[in-house]
Amino acid sequence: MKKRIRNIFSGLLMLCLCFTMILTLPMQAQASDGSSYVYDGYTYDFHGNAKESPAMFQLERIISRENMGGVALSSVDDVCTSDDGRIFMIDTTESRMNVFDSDGTLLFTTRLVRAVDGTIALDENGNQIMLNAPEGVFIHEKEQEIYIADTGNKRIVVLDMETYGLLRIITAPEELIGVTQFVPSKIAVDLADRIYVVVQSSYEGILELTREGEFSGYYGVNTPMVSLTDYFWKSIASDEQKAQMAKVYAPAFNNVTLDGEGFIMAVTYDSSAADMVFRLNSKGENVLRQEGNTMVRGDIWTMSSSDTGSQFVDIAVTDFGTYALLDRAKGRIFLYNFDGELLNAFGSLGNLKGEFKSPTSIAWLGDKLIISDDTLNYIYILTPTAFGRAVLEGNESYYFGDWDEALVSFEEALTLNANYEAAYSGIGKNYLMKEDYETAMYYFKMGNNRKFYSKAYNGYRGEWLERHFLIIMVLFIALVAAVIYSEIRYHKQSKIKAKAAMKLMNSRRGRAAE
Repeated sequence: MKKRIRNIFSGLLMLCLCFTMILTLPMQAQASDGSSYVYDGYTYDFHGNAKESPAMFQLERIISRENMGGVALSSVDDVCTSDDGRIFMIDTTESRMNVFDSDGTLLFTTRLVRAVDGTIALDENGNQIMLNAPEGVFIHEKEQEIYIADTGNKRIVVLDMETYGLLRIITAPEELIGVTQFVPSKIAVDLADRIYVVVQSSYEGILELTREGEFSGYYGVNTPMVSLTDYFWKSIASDEQKAQMAKVYAPAFNNVTLDGEGFIMAVTYDSSAADMVFRLNSKGENVLRQEGNTMVRGDIWTMSSSDTGSQFVDIAVTDFGTYALLDRAKGRIFLYNFDGELLNAFGSLGNLKGEFKSPTSIAWLGDKLIISDDTLNYIYILTPTAFGRAVLEGNESYYFGDWDEALVSFEEALTLNANYEAAYSGIGKNYLMKEDYETAMYYFKMGNNRKFYSKAYNGYRGEWLERHFLIIMVLFIALVAAVIYSEIRYHKQSKIKAKAAMKLMNSRRGRAAE
């Protein structure tokens, strides 16, 4: 009897284990397009409701210690790419810059900087030039230069892209003003060879330097949020009370890059900042377009009072304005197009293959995404799925004015996800640019895009007025004529009535005189 009970119990246990495996299987299974369910994402509709979306990207490969060929790898802190397909990675702990090809093969690694001719580079004191805890790297394609933020040495090291030899070193400018110390963390260089340096925790803005390293000023305006309560108390406080109140500093920028039009784009994860993402013009003003259903802030809902929301640690921009934001708090990637419409949000923190632990940096490699993780010491290479490729190609074609090609791509995206509002909006934009306002209104309505629907409606209204102008003018003239005729007739009748009244009055006066 005991043996029978034991067998029954064992059978039930095995059944529970099988049932558990079946439940957990979809988390590690592959979708029909070959993508991992780990990267299935969502978007937000006009009302702020999250809508499921198929995966836009799938994991292609991982670069890890196995790709290093014996070279030590202790951290992966920053990545960027070049037009020829190379991946540049910064290892802050090992004070190294490692270079890979697009397949993840190690091409070059350096800690000890060499001259262009291959000899060991020396500084002005005759010491070997070595990297010390670098935190950022940027590729300046125009001049074929590599800019490394040599943070530990408080300088910028500029290398040649072909030989990896030293071109020059930029140290703290003598004319630097303010309280910000010259401790470069992240770098970007624009088409005019101006150098933009992010110093972590600096509230004075981004340092702007000339190509030669001369200080030009602080760049970018990062406005802090001020509560109405604080504003009220400070407005009525005396000078002595204001001096005792806590000062409100401008939030610091955390990363910076360059878009296809030469604008500087930056991010901050300071929760006190009014904006989280910036597209800065020549005056340092934020001109980021936000024409979508939600603001460009990542997740719009928080799970608890302690949840600060998305914390963007890096930004990567394509040459057609689509940008990816890396959220370190939840391990998510948010994709926005040039107009600021959310295309997709995906990714998570966890232990499944493809999930992140502490993502640190993101970059585009063609239509692929490169993401680094500082805890796992991985570089993830994500490639677009059929759905993702259709969305990206649609936005690229629209950006460059290829309306017909964009239309085909967005329609393909809709065949893969019939509820994808961004595709409806994309089709509507194409018809809007073609001045087919009525069709554009239909697709904007399907996409719940009220801002662009209003633009299409204004165009449709103007077109309708133009088509019916003659009829409107005839009716207007007839109305004016009717009003004039009515006024003339009214005045004539008034005169007749006045004469009749006067005649009656005179006759009464005559009878009274008799």
